[in-house]
Parts: sequence; structure tokens; C-alpha cells
Amino acid sequence: MTLLAARDLSKLYGMRPVLRGASITLQAGDFVALLGTNGAGKTTLIRILATLMRPDRGEISICDTDAMKHPDCARRFIGAVMHQPMLYPDLTARENLEFHARLHQLTAKNLGRIETLLAEVELGKRANERVRTFSRGMQQRLTIARALLHQPALLLLDEPFTGLDQHSADILSGLLNRHAQSGAAILMATHELGRGMSGVTRRVVMENGKAIA
Repeated sequence: MTLLAARDLSKLYGMRPVLRGASITLQAGDFVALLGTNGAGKTTLIRILATLMRPDRGEISICDTDAMKHPDCARRFIGAVMHQPMLYPDLTARENLEFHARLHQLTAKNLGRIETLLAEVELGKRANERVRTFSRGMQQRLTIARALLHQPALLLLDEPFTGLDQHSADILSGLLNRHAQSGAAILMATHELGRGMSGVTRRVVMENGKAIA
């Protein structure tokens, strides 16, 4: 089953082309590493696929939803981890997840996932502490829990291992591998060839705004 089909995506920043007709397709169970040097267009592609930015040209289908025409509908299927954690620092870890659950209209039955995910990212004992007191690694683990809370069909990650110690990186790798094995699709932009590659099923190299391999 095709969960993501992006075709001929182009994006200009001023007069500078960042994406030059990039295309990518992900099937259920795909865990794809998006590789490339800084400036290759990885972050721009991830932001466009997450509906956080519009391309100048191209088509995006997410779970058979036209993400260009109906971005709000497409976001129901997307979990995203970007450079910024997108957490509320004055809320506790549990409150952040509860707020995210309300945004996705999760039922009371689904809310049990909050406690499960807090335990899986080893934040159960810190669940009632404000996020502003957390280290970078703890915030990143909570960000992953937030992205996975509504069990997204498509998980988009932009350099998710940056700033993580080895223990946190191992936790993240386990979560990502299990999510892909559940039938979801993952696209992870990274420049690190070692970390997080254990479950990767395919590697795509970006160069000059195109997926070249």
C-alpha cells in the first residue's frame, strides 16, 4: 500500500532553487533514510511533506489524500519530528501529550497510550515535571512520544538523533523500528550513516535538490 507519493516537488528561496523536481514514494513498512550534505534540500523536503511549507510546484498524496488541496486532512496521518521540539515548556510532559491527544481527537481508550509511551521513552517518573526543566535528550524523547501518540501512518523525522546520548539513541531506534514493523512508513533525514540505520530498508541520496539514488 502506498502511504506517500510525492512527485516533481520544486521550491525556490528567493531566486535560489532548493528543490528541483524531487520525487519520492513510500510503501507501508518502508523505513527510508534520506541522506545528503547540508544544503542538499533534505529539511525543505521534510517540511513540505509535513505540510509545514508549500512547494512552488508538485503533487503530494498521503494515504490517498491530496495534501496540497487538503492539508488539514493529510495531517491526521502524519507524525513529525523537526529541529525544534514543538513542545510547550511550561506544561508537564504528560500535559504536552494530553494536549496533543485532544488536537487529534483521541478517545479515552487511546489515552492509555500516553502512559505507555512515557514509559517507553523512560520519562514515566518525570511525567509531572515541566518540560523546561528537561535536558535536550529528554525533550527529544518526549517529542518522539508526541509524534507517535496518534499512531501516524507516515512518520517524518529531520535529524532526530542530533544531541542524543547513546542510551537515548538506542531508545529512539527501538521505537522507530517497532513503528515501521507495525505497517507505518518512516522517512528520516540524516547525515549520520551509523546511528539509527539498523531498521532502515532503503537509502535515498539527495543532491542539489533532487533524489539521485
